[in-house]
Amino acid sequence: MDIRHMRLDEPALGTFSEEREEYERDYARLIQSPAFRRLQGKSQVFGAGSGDYYRTRLTHSLEVSQIAREAARRLAKHYPFVKTENSEHPGLVVNPAVVECAALAHDLGHPPFGHRGEEVLNHLLQEQFGMKYEGNAQNFRILMFLEKRAGSGSGLDLTAAVLLAVNKYPYCLDEPGRLKGVYGPEWDIINELRGRWDMPEGARTLETQLMDLCDDIAYSTHDIEDGIRAGKIVMDRSFFESEHLHSHLVQEIVDDEGNKDFHWEEVDIPAMVRRVLDEFIGQWEQIYRSVGRESSRSRREIKARWVSTFAGRIGIIDKDGWKRVTFVRDGACDYELLRTMEILKKLAWVTLIKDFRVQRLQMRSEIMIRRLWDSFIKPETGRLIIPTDWLQSYEQHSAKWSWPRFVADYIAGMTDSYAEKVYSELFASKSGSIYEMD
Repeated sequence: MDIRHMRLDEPALGTFSEEREEYERDYARLIQSPAFRRLQGKSQVFGAGSGDYYRTRLTHSLEVSQIAREAARRLAKHYPFVKTENSEHPGLVVNPAVVECAALAHDLGHPPFGHRGEEVLNHLLQEQFGMKYEGNAQNFRILMFLEKRAGSGSGLDLTAAVLLAVNKYPYCLDEPGRLKGVYGPEWDIINELRGRWDMPEGARTLETQLMDLCDDIAYSTHDIEDGIRAGKIVMDRSFFESEHLHSHLVQEIVDDEGNKDFHWEEVDIPAMVRRVLDEFIGQWEQIYRSVGRESSRSRREIKARWVSTFAGRIGIIDKDGWKRVTFVRDGACDYELLRTMEILKKLAWVTLIKDFRVQRLQMRSEIMIRRLWDSFIKPETGRLIIPTDWLQSYEQHSAKWSWPRFVADYIAGMTDSYAEKVYSELFASKSGSIYEMD
């Protein structure tokens, strides 16, 4: 299984890293990287800095990593073949440390202002240069190129196991029609690693699948907790029994093309939506009474119960000659629980993201990103207002780093507040100091 530990470059000499296990070194490289620190300033649902309670990309990633690591430990107890010493294939191993690292790295490629920022950058690149921007692909650009580590020409130079565990979409994004994947330069390397591992085409490692499922668990529970705290999800019967809410949820499910694997055709969707929402509010009412009608304790408790419900049902089944990590009941995929999780995800989506105030903030963020892009995209003027260290890096790698991709990298690396700061310096009637550090 040394093939799981392989790195693209040799480690830097003169450190004590040899005393640590390979995945511990990956963990250290990730949490000490600037890209990871910047997640504290990037929006999850509510704008980063909008309150001291709401989750950011950083806290979300930490929570996903905790769920994933505990789930990995549980799988090792119930499925002995996932242990390194028992597995016949490097892609069918589940190592808790690898899954934890993958969870910490899975959102590094998100630009400021959440999914709206991603959509705007992708639109600008495609419209003007026929290029793409996608958060999952940007993860690999950061991990394998943009982040710098002494002695490495391959970014953070993570192990093959961690790189492939981050790879949720094992395809080249540059292929026509691909919406998610990996940019061409990084895909060439990832695909070579997959070849060495003898990975089936399109198949994902068990560690990738586990990280991805735990990400969904976090979305469907933690975002709802934030929504309750913000008053966007009102915990009373009239809210949860609203026909407008029900119809909105049903429409989101029907319109989502990514929902095909949930076998919605087997159920009455409106009836199931009503049933899940009724169960959720009923559970809230029971908890609320049991904790002396204390809202904050009720929020934490209902979140913990649903996380426990989902995480406790994670298992592994055979699927098309490979294996699949999913919710399992009686040895088969538990589609009922998968659909329940999806309904809760859609509840968070329609009550939070679709809220008109959030939409106003997203419209504002779109305007900012577009104007920042217009300011930087012409090289002759953009060079004058981009930090020197970025320009030096660009000059060093200009043979394989086009100016449009460079500008997209620069904007995508910004936190929400830094993007607003640069925008304010360029367009607002606000004076600043030339001695402020970028």
